[in-house]
Amino acid sequence: MSTQQPRTLRTVTGAGGTSETYDLAVDPARSTLERAVRVARLAEAARIDALFTADLLRFDAQGPIGSQEPLVFVSALSQVTSRIGLIATVSTTYHHPFNLARLFGTLDHVSNGRAAWNLVTSAVGEENFGPGALPGPEERYARAAEALDVVNALWDSWEPGALTAGQDGRAVLDRDLVHRIDHAGEFFTVAGPLNIPPLPQGRPVQMQAGQSDAGRELGARYAEIVFTSLPTFEAAADFTRKIRASARGFGRPDGLPLIFSSLHATYGATEAEARRRVRERHEAIDFERGRSLVADMLGGGVDLSDLPLDDKLPESLLPDVSAVNGRRGRVEIFSAYARAGRTLRELVVAAQDTGHWAVAGTPEQIADAVEERFRAGVLDMITLGDLGDPREHDFIVNGLLHELRRRGIVAPDYTGGTLRENLGLDLPAGRQLARRP
Repeated sequence: MSTQQPRTLRTVTGAGGTSETYDLAVDPARSTLERAVRVARLAEAARIDALFTADLLRFDAQGPIGSQEPLVFVSALSQVTSRIGLIATVSTTYHHPFNLARLFGTLDHVSNGRAAWNLVTSAVGEENFGPGALPGPEERYARAAEALDVVNALWDSWEPGALTAGQDGRAVLDRDLVHRIDHAGEFFTVAGPLNIPPLPQGRPVQMQAGQSDAGRELGARYAEIVFTSLPTFEAAADFTRKIRASARGFGRPDGLPLIFSSLHATYGATEAEARRRVRERHEAIDFERGRSLVADMLGGGVDLSDLPLDDKLPESLLPDVSAVNGRRGRVEIFSAYARAGRTLRELVVAAQDTGHWAVAGTPEQIADAVEERFRAGVLDMITLGDLGDPREHDFIVNGLLHELRRRGIVAPDYTGGTLRENLGLDLPAGRQLARRP
Protein backbone atom coordinates (compact mmCIF):
# COMPACT_ATOMS: atom_id res chain seq x y z
CA MET A 1 0.00 0.00 0.00
CA SER A 2 1.25 3.47 -0.79
CA THR A 3 2.99 5.36 2.00
CA GLN A 4 2.40 8.69 0.28
CA GLN A 5 -1.18 9.09 1.54
CA PRO A 6 -2.48 9.04 5.12
CA ARG A 7 -4.79 6.12 5.82
CA THR A 8 -8.42 7.01 5.18
CA LEU A 9 -11.64 5.06 4.94
CA ARG A 10 -12.71 4.26 1.36
CA THR A 11 -16.35 4.35 0.32
CA VAL A 12 -18.41 2.37 -2.19
CA THR A 13 -22.04 2.38 -3.25
CA GLY A 14 -24.08 -0.07 -5.29
CA ALA A 15 -24.63 0.79 -8.93
CA GLY A 16 -27.42 -1.68 -9.62
CA GLY A 17 -29.10 -4.75 -8.20
CA THR A 18 -32.54 -3.42 -7.29
CA SER A 19 -35.97 -4.44 -8.48
CA GLU A 20 -36.31 -0.99 -10.10
CA THR A 21 -34.49 -2.53 -13.07
CA TYR A 22 -37.64 -4.54 -13.71
CA ASP A 23 -39.81 -1.45 -13.32
CA LEU A 24 -37.75 0.30 -16.00
CA ALA A 25 -37.81 -2.73 -18.29
CA VAL A 26 -41.60 -2.60 -18.70
CA ASP A 27 -41.40 0.86 -20.27
CA PRO A 28 -40.03 0.62 -23.84
CA ALA A 29 -39.09 4.31 -23.76
CA ARG A 30 -36.70 3.93 -20.81
CA SER A 31 -33.34 2.22 -20.30
CA THR A 32 -32.72 -0.22 -17.45
CA LEU A 33 -29.52 1.77 -16.87
CA GLU A 34 -31.45 4.94 -16.02
CA ARG A 35 -31.40 4.62 -12.24
CA ALA A 36 -27.76 3.52 -12.20
CA VAL A 37 -26.72 6.60 -14.19
CA ARG A 38 -28.47 8.83 -11.66
CA VAL A 39 -26.84 7.02 -8.72
CA ALA A 40 -23.41 7.12 -10.40
CA ARG A 41 -23.61 10.88 -10.84
CA LEU A 42 -24.77 11.40 -7.26
CA ALA A 43 -21.97 9.19 -5.97
CA GLU A 44 -19.29 10.99 -7.97
CA ALA A 45 -20.60 14.36 -6.79
CA ALA A 46 -20.29 13.06 -3.21
CA ARG A 47 -16.70 11.94 -3.93
CA ILE A 48 -17.49 8.30 -3.17
CA ASP A 49 -14.57 6.17 -4.30
CA ALA A 50 -16.27 3.45 -6.35
CA LEU A 51 -19.45 1.95 -7.74
CA PHE A 52 -20.04 -1.74 -7.04
CA THR A 53 -21.98 -4.24 -9.13
CA ALA A 54 -22.91 -7.64 -7.75
CA ASP A 55 -23.81 -10.62 -9.92
CA LEU A 56 -26.23 -13.52 -9.78
CA LEU A 57 -26.07 -16.35 -12.30
CA ARG A 58 -29.59 -17.70 -11.84
CA PHE A 59 -33.15 -16.49 -11.33
CA ASP A 60 -33.42 -15.62 -7.65
CA ALA A 61 -36.17 -17.56 -5.91
CA GLN A 62 -36.40 -14.81 -3.28
CA GLY A 63 -37.54 -12.32 -5.92
CA PRO A 64 -36.02 -10.21 -8.71
CA ILE A 65 -32.96 -8.19 -7.76
CA GLY A 66 -32.29 -6.50 -11.08
CA SER A 67 -29.03 -8.33 -11.76
CA GLN A 68 -27.50 -7.54 -15.14
CA GLU A 69 -24.10 -8.46 -16.60
CA PRO A 70 -21.65 -6.37 -14.53
CA LEU A 71 -18.89 -5.64 -17.07
CA VAL A 72 -21.30 -4.30 -19.69
CA PHE A 73 -23.12 -2.37 -16.97
CA VAL A 74 -20.09 -0.55 -15.55
CA SER A 75 -18.63 0.02 -19.02
CA ALA A 76 -21.74 2.06 -19.79
CA LEU A 77 -21.39 3.95 -16.49
CA SER A 78 -17.77 4.77 -17.34
CA GLN A 79 -19.04 7.05 -20.09
CA VAL A 80 -21.20 9.20 -17.78
CA THR A 81 -18.55 9.54 -15.02
CA SER A 82 -14.89 10.57 -14.96
CA ARG A 83 -13.41 9.93 -11.50
CA ILE A 84 -15.32 7.25 -9.64
CA GLY A 85 -14.04 3.66 -9.65
CA LEU A 86 -15.97 0.82 -11.31
CA ILE A 87 -16.10 -2.58 -9.59
CA ALA A 88 -17.47 -5.52 -11.55
CA THR A 89 -18.14 -8.91 -9.97
CA VAL A 90 -17.10 -11.77 -12.27
CA SER A 91 -16.62 -15.47 -11.51
CA THR A 92 -13.50 -17.44 -12.35
CA THR A 93 -15.52 -20.67 -12.28
CA TYR A 94 -17.41 -19.84 -15.47
CA HIS A 95 -14.86 -17.68 -17.33
CA HIS A 96 -11.50 -18.28 -19.01
CA PRO A 97 -8.56 -16.16 -17.81
CA PHE A 98 -7.54 -14.97 -21.29
CA ASN A 99 -11.02 -13.54 -21.77
CA LEU A 100 -10.98 -12.08 -18.25
CA ALA A 101 -7.66 -10.34 -18.90
CA ARG A 102 -9.01 -8.79 -22.09
CA LEU A 103 -12.39 -7.83 -20.60
CA PHE A 104 -11.01 -6.09 -17.52
CA GLY A 105 -8.12 -4.65 -19.51
CA THR A 106 -10.60 -3.11 -21.92
CA LEU A 107 -12.69 -1.77 -19.03
CA ASP A 108 -9.54 -0.15 -17.66
CA HIS A 109 -8.98 1.52 -21.03
CA VAL A 110 -12.53 2.74 -21.64
CA SER A 111 -12.66 4.17 -18.09
CA ASN A 112 -9.14 5.69 -18.20
CA GLY A 113 -7.89 3.61 -15.30
CA ARG A 114 -10.91 3.11 -13.03
CA ALA A 115 -11.46 -0.67 -13.31
CA ALA A 116 -11.63 -3.13 -10.42
CA TRP A 117 -12.43 -6.84 -10.44
CA ASN A 118 -14.39 -8.38 -7.58
CA LEU A 119 -13.38 -12.01 -8.00
CA VAL A 120 -15.85 -14.68 -6.91
CA THR A 121 -15.83 -18.42 -7.47
CA SER A 122 -19.66 -18.66 -7.46
CA ALA A 123 -21.86 -20.65 -5.12
CA VAL A 124 -24.83 -20.93 -7.49
CA GLY A 125 -25.62 -21.09 -11.18
CA GLU A 126 -24.46 -24.59 -12.07
CA GLU A 127 -27.89 -25.34 -13.55
CA ASN A 128 -27.08 -22.89 -16.34
CA PHE A 129 -23.61 -24.20 -17.19
CA GLY A 130 -24.05 -27.94 -17.36
CA PRO A 131 -23.47 -30.94 -15.08
CA GLY A 132 -20.34 -30.69 -12.97
CA ALA A 133 -19.92 -26.97 -13.72
CA LEU A 134 -19.77 -26.11 -10.02
CA PRO A 135 -17.09 -28.20 -8.28
CA GLY A 136 -16.47 -28.07 -4.53
CA PRO A 137 -14.96 -24.99 -2.89
CA GLU A 138 -11.40 -26.35 -2.78
CA GLU A 139 -11.32 -27.02 -6.52
CA ARG A 140 -13.05 -23.71 -7.30
CA TYR A 141 -10.44 -21.78 -5.34
CA ALA A 142 -7.57 -23.75 -6.88
CA ARG A 143 -8.95 -22.82 -10.31
CA ALA A 144 -9.33 -19.19 -9.19
CA ALA A 145 -5.71 -19.05 -8.01
CA GLU A 146 -4.45 -20.38 -11.33
CA ALA A 147 -6.76 -18.03 -13.23
CA LEU A 148 -5.30 -15.07 -11.31
CA ASP A 149 -1.76 -16.21 -12.05
CA VAL A 150 -2.62 -16.30 -15.75
CA VAL A 151 -4.48 -12.97 -15.77
CA ASN A 152 -1.69 -11.17 -13.93
CA ALA A 153 0.94 -12.67 -16.22
CA LEU A 154 -1.02 -11.49 -19.24
CA TRP A 155 -1.37 -7.98 -17.83
CA ASP A 156 2.38 -8.00 -17.13
CA SER A 157 3.33 -9.38 -20.56
CA TRP A 158 4.07 -5.87 -21.86
CA GLU A 159 7.21 -4.36 -20.39
CA PRO A 160 7.53 -0.59 -19.82
CA GLY A 161 8.62 1.02 -23.09
CA ALA A 162 7.03 -1.63 -25.31
CA LEU A 163 4.70 1.01 -26.72
CA THR A 164 5.97 4.53 -27.31
CA ALA A 165 5.00 7.55 -29.40
CA GLY A 166 6.86 8.11 -32.66
CA GLN A 167 7.74 11.49 -34.14
CA ASP A 168 4.48 11.50 -36.08
CA GLY A 169 2.52 10.81 -32.89
CA ARG A 170 1.68 7.27 -33.93
CA ALA A 171 2.40 4.29 -31.71
CA VAL A 172 5.73 2.49 -32.09
CA LEU A 173 5.81 -1.11 -30.85
CA ASP A 174 8.99 -2.78 -29.61
CA ARG A 175 8.11 -6.45 -30.01
CA ASP A 176 11.12 -7.53 -27.97
CA LEU A 177 9.41 -6.02 -24.91
CA VAL A 178 6.18 -8.02 -25.35
CA HIS A 179 6.49 -11.59 -24.07
CA ARG A 180 4.61 -14.85 -24.24
CA ILE A 181 3.63 -16.28 -20.87
CA ASP A 182 3.55 -19.96 -21.95
CA HIS A 183 1.39 -21.05 -19.03
CA ALA A 184 0.56 -24.77 -18.77
CA GLY A 185 -1.27 -25.62 -15.56
CA GLU A 186 -3.87 -27.91 -14.08
CA PHE A 187 -6.82 -25.96 -15.49
CA PHE A 188 -5.49 -23.70 -18.27
CA THR A 189 -2.99 -23.59 -21.11
CA VAL A 190 -2.36 -20.04 -22.29
CA ALA A 191 0.49 -18.88 -24.55
CA GLY A 192 -0.09 -15.12 -24.48
CA PRO A 193 0.92 -12.34 -24.65
CA LEU A 194 -2.11 -10.12 -24.09
CA ASN A 195 -3.26 -8.60 -27.36
CA ILE A 196 -4.48 -5.23 -26.08
CA PRO A 197 -2.31 -2.18 -25.22
CA PRO A 198 -0.74 -1.70 -21.76
CA LEU A 199 -3.34 -0.86 -19.14
CA PRO A 200 -3.67 2.63 -17.60
CA GLN A 201 -3.41 1.12 -14.08
CA GLY A 202 -0.92 -1.59 -15.01
CA ARG A 203 -3.37 -3.98 -13.39
CA PRO A 204 -6.99 -3.25 -12.45
CA VAL A 205 -7.55 -3.25 -8.70
CA GLN A 206 -8.16 -6.81 -7.48
CA MET A 207 -10.89 -7.54 -4.96
CA GLN A 208 -11.99 -10.95 -3.69
CA ALA A 209 -15.23 -12.00 -2.00
CA GLY A 210 -15.29 -15.11 0.16
CA GLN A 211 -14.45 -15.93 3.76
CA SER A 212 -14.25 -19.70 3.93
CA ASP A 213 -10.80 -21.10 4.69
CA ALA A 214 -10.08 -21.52 0.96
CA GLY A 215 -11.45 -18.07 0.19
CA ARG A 216 -9.42 -16.45 2.94
CA GLU A 217 -6.23 -18.08 1.64
CA LEU A 218 -6.93 -16.82 -1.89
CA GLY A 219 -7.58 -13.31 -0.58
CA ALA A 220 -4.43 -13.36 1.56
CA ARG A 221 -2.29 -14.42 -1.39
CA TYR A 222 -3.68 -12.18 -4.14
CA ALA A 223 -6.38 -9.67 -3.19
CA GLU A 224 -5.77 -6.00 -2.62
CA ILE A 225 -9.25 -5.78 -1.06
CA VAL A 226 -11.37 -8.51 0.53
CA PHE A 227 -15.16 -8.12 0.72
CA THR A 228 -16.57 -9.90 3.76
CA SER A 229 -19.63 -10.42 5.95
CA LEU A 230 -18.47 -9.30 9.39
CA PRO A 231 -21.56 -8.67 11.55
CA THR A 232 -19.73 -7.95 14.81
CA PHE A 233 -16.58 -6.15 15.89
CA GLU A 234 -15.21 -9.41 17.25
CA ALA A 235 -15.76 -11.18 13.93
CA ALA A 236 -14.05 -8.31 12.10
CA ALA A 237 -11.06 -8.39 14.44
CA ASP A 238 -10.68 -12.16 14.19
CA PHE A 239 -10.97 -12.17 10.39
CA THR A 240 -8.53 -9.28 9.96
CA ARG A 241 -5.96 -10.86 12.25
CA LYS A 242 -6.10 -14.19 10.42
CA ILE A 243 -6.02 -12.90 6.86
CA ARG A 244 -3.27 -10.33 7.51
CA ALA A 245 -1.12 -13.00 9.18
CA SER A 246 -1.64 -15.27 6.20
CA ALA A 247 -0.83 -12.41 3.80
CA ARG A 248 2.45 -11.75 5.60
CA GLY A 249 3.24 -15.44 5.13
CA PHE A 250 2.99 -14.85 1.39
CA GLY A 251 5.45 -11.97 1.69
CA ARG A 252 2.88 -9.24 1.19
CA PRO A 253 3.22 -5.73 2.67
CA ASP A 254 1.62 -4.77 5.98
CA GLY A 255 -1.92 -3.43 5.64
CA LEU A 256 -2.92 -5.73 2.79
CA PRO A 257 -5.46 -6.82 1.91
CA LEU A 258 -7.80 -3.95 2.73
CA ILE A 259 -10.90 -5.03 4.68
CA PHE A 260 -14.18 -4.15 2.95
CA SER A 261 -17.44 -4.55 4.90
CA SER A 262 -20.99 -3.96 3.79
CA LEU A 263 -22.67 -1.49 6.16
CA HIS A 264 -26.46 -1.94 6.46
CA ALA A 265 -27.37 1.34 8.12
CA THR A 266 -30.79 2.44 9.34
CA TYR A 267 -30.71 6.21 9.82
CA GLY A 268 -32.86 8.52 11.87
CA ALA A 269 -32.74 12.21 12.68
CA THR A 270 -32.97 11.01 16.28
CA GLU A 271 -32.18 7.70 17.94
CA ALA A 272 -35.90 7.17 18.55
CA GLU A 273 -36.65 7.63 14.84
CA ALA A 274 -33.96 5.11 13.90
CA ARG A 275 -35.43 2.56 16.35
CA ARG A 276 -38.90 3.21 14.90
CA ARG A 277 -37.66 2.61 11.36
CA VAL A 278 -36.05 -0.67 12.42
CA ARG A 279 -39.28 -1.73 14.12
CA GLU A 280 -41.35 -0.87 11.04
CA ARG A 281 -38.98 -2.84 8.84
CA HIS A 282 -39.32 -5.87 11.09
CA GLU A 283 -43.10 -5.56 11.20
CA ALA A 284 -43.19 -5.66 7.39
CA ILE A 285 -41.31 -8.98 7.18
CA ASP A 286 -43.11 -11.93 5.58
CA PHE A 287 -42.04 -14.51 8.14
CA GLU A 288 -43.39 -17.49 6.21
CA ARG A 289 -41.32 -16.51 3.19
CA GLY A 290 -38.48 -15.78 5.57
CA ARG A 291 -38.21 -19.48 6.41
CA SER A 292 -36.78 -20.17 2.95
CA LEU A 293 -34.38 -17.24 3.32
CA VAL A 294 -33.01 -18.69 6.58
CA ALA A 295 -32.74 -22.10 4.92
CA ASP A 296 -30.66 -20.44 2.18
CA MET A 297 -28.44 -18.81 4.83
CA LEU A 298 -27.86 -22.34 6.18
CA GLY A 299 -26.75 -23.75 2.84
CA GLY A 300 -30.11 -24.54 1.26
CA GLY A 301 -30.53 -28.12 2.46
CA VAL A 302 -32.64 -27.36 5.55
CA ASP A 303 -36.44 -27.79 5.82
CA LEU A 304 -37.85 -25.20 8.23
CA SER A 305 -41.45 -25.33 7.01
CA ASP A 306 -42.89 -27.01 10.13
CA LEU A 307 -40.73 -25.41 12.84
CA PRO A 308 -42.64 -22.91 15.01
CA LEU A 309 -41.31 -19.40 14.60
CA ASP A 310 -40.57 -18.97 18.29
CA ASP A 311 -38.68 -22.25 18.64
CA LYS A 312 -34.92 -22.61 18.52
CA LEU A 313 -33.39 -24.69 15.74
CA PRO A 314 -32.44 -28.18 16.93
CA GLU A 315 -28.85 -29.22 16.36
CA SER A 316 -30.06 -31.93 13.98
CA LEU A 317 -31.17 -29.27 11.47
CA LEU A 318 -27.83 -27.49 11.35
CA PRO A 319 -25.60 -28.41 8.39
CA ASP A 320 -22.09 -29.79 8.39
CA VAL A 321 -20.34 -26.67 7.10
CA SER A 322 -17.57 -28.71 5.46
CA ALA A 323 -20.20 -30.44 3.30
CA VAL A 324 -21.74 -27.18 2.03
CA ASN A 325 -20.72 -26.39 -1.54
CA GLY A 326 -21.16 -22.62 -1.48
CA ARG A 327 -21.27 -19.56 0.80
CA ARG A 328 -19.65 -21.36 3.71
CA GLY A 329 -18.84 -18.11 5.49
CA ARG A 330 -22.52 -17.18 5.60
CA VAL A 331 -23.47 -20.70 6.72
CA GLU A 332 -20.96 -20.41 9.56
CA ILE A 333 -22.48 -17.09 10.66
CA PHE A 334 -26.06 -18.37 10.76
CA SER A 335 -25.12 -21.71 12.29
CA ALA A 336 -23.43 -19.75 15.09
CA TYR A 337 -26.56 -17.62 15.53
CA ALA A 338 -28.67 -20.79 15.84
CA ARG A 339 -26.28 -22.43 18.31
CA ALA A 340 -26.36 -19.25 20.40
CA GLY A 341 -30.07 -19.88 20.92
CA ARG A 342 -31.77 -17.54 18.46
CA THR A 343 -35.30 -18.56 17.52
CA LEU A 344 -36.43 -19.06 13.96
CA ARG A 345 -38.22 -15.70 14.15
CA GLU A 346 -34.99 -14.01 15.23
CA LEU A 347 -33.08 -15.76 12.46
CA VAL A 348 -35.59 -14.52 9.88
CA VAL A 349 -35.02 -10.97 11.15
CA ALA A 350 -31.23 -11.42 11.00
CA ALA A 351 -31.48 -12.87 7.50
CA GLN A 352 -32.83 -9.55 6.19
CA ASP A 353 -29.22 -8.31 6.43
CA THR A 354 -27.85 -11.62 5.05
CA GLY A 355 -25.10 -11.80 7.66
CA HIS A 356 -23.75 -8.30 7.09
CA TRP A 357 -22.97 -5.55 9.59
CA ALA A 358 -26.17 -3.74 10.65
CA VAL A 359 -26.20 -0.46 12.60
CA ALA A 360 -29.08 1.87 13.49
CA GLY A 361 -28.96 5.41 14.83
CA THR A 362 -28.32 9.01 13.91
CA PRO A 363 -25.54 9.74 11.39
CA GLU A 364 -23.29 10.69 14.31
CA GLN A 365 -23.98 7.40 16.11
CA ILE A 366 -23.32 5.40 12.97
CA ALA A 367 -20.11 7.39 12.47
CA ASP A 368 -19.09 6.32 15.99
CA ALA A 369 -19.52 2.64 15.04
CA VAL A 370 -17.59 3.12 11.81
CA GLU A 371 -14.81 5.02 13.57
CA GLU A 372 -14.42 2.27 16.17
CA ARG A 373 -13.67 -0.34 13.52
CA PHE A 374 -11.57 2.03 11.41
CA ARG A 375 -9.35 3.15 14.31
CA ALA A 376 -8.92 -0.49 15.35
CA GLY A 377 -7.58 -1.31 11.89
CA VAL A 378 -10.33 -3.81 11.04
CA LEU A 379 -12.16 -1.66 8.47
CA ASP A 380 -10.75 0.04 5.36
CA MET A 381 -13.76 0.30 3.06
CA ILE A 382 -17.56 0.37 3.49
CA THR A 383 -20.67 0.37 1.35
CA LEU A 384 -23.01 3.32 1.68
CA GLY A 385 -26.75 2.77 1.41
CA ASP A 386 -29.18 3.76 -1.27
CA LEU A 387 -28.12 7.08 -2.77
CA GLY A 388 -31.06 6.97 -5.16
CA ASP A 389 -33.53 7.63 -2.34
CA PRO A 390 -33.58 11.38 -1.53
CA ARG A 391 -33.94 10.88 2.25
CA GLU A 392 -31.22 8.22 2.39
CA HIS A 393 -29.01 10.43 0.21
CA ASP A 394 -29.37 13.26 2.71
CA PHE A 395 -28.53 11.00 5.66
CA ILE A 396 -25.48 9.56 3.86
CA VAL A 397 -24.00 12.62 2.15
CA ASN A 398 -24.95 15.45 4.50
CA GLY A 399 -24.97 13.23 7.59
CA LEU A 400 -22.60 10.26 7.76
CA LEU A 401 -20.07 11.30 5.11
CA HIS A 402 -19.97 14.88 6.39
CA GLU A 403 -19.33 13.62 9.92
CA LEU A 404 -16.64 11.14 8.85
CA ARG A 405 -14.88 13.87 6.87
CA ARG A 406 -15.11 16.24 9.81
CA ARG A 407 -13.32 13.59 11.88
CA GLY A 408 -10.62 13.17 9.22
CA ILE A 409 -11.62 9.57 8.49
CA VAL A 410 -12.82 10.00 4.89
CA ALA A 411 -10.86 12.09 2.36
CA PRO A 412 -12.59 15.27 1.13
CA ASP A 413 -11.88 14.64 -2.56
CA TYR A 414 -10.34 12.24 -5.04
CA THR A 415 -6.57 12.23 -4.83
CA GLY A 416 -5.63 10.88 -8.27
CA GLY A 417 -6.84 10.09 -11.74
CA THR A 418 -7.10 6.30 -11.38
CA LEU A 419 -8.90 4.11 -8.88
CA ARG A 420 -5.58 2.60 -7.78
CA GLU A 421 -4.28 6.08 -6.94
CA ASN A 422 -7.47 7.05 -5.12
CA LEU A 423 -7.31 3.91 -2.99
CA GLY A 424 -3.60 4.42 -2.24
CA LEU A 425 -2.66 1.07 -3.79
CA ASP A 426 0.73 0.57 -5.40
CA LEU A 427 1.37 -2.01 -8.08
CA PRO A 428 2.90 -5.24 -6.73
CA ALA A 429 6.64 -5.17 -6.08
CA GLY A 430 8.67 -5.37 -9.27
CA ARG A 431 5.87 -4.12 -11.48
CA GLN A 432 6.23 -0.82 -13.27
CA LEU A 433 3.46 0.96 -15.06
CA ALA A 434 3.77 0.34 -18.79
CA ARG A 435 2.38 3.72 -19.73
CA ARG A 436 0.64 4.35 -22.98
CA PRO A 437 2.18 6.83 -25.42
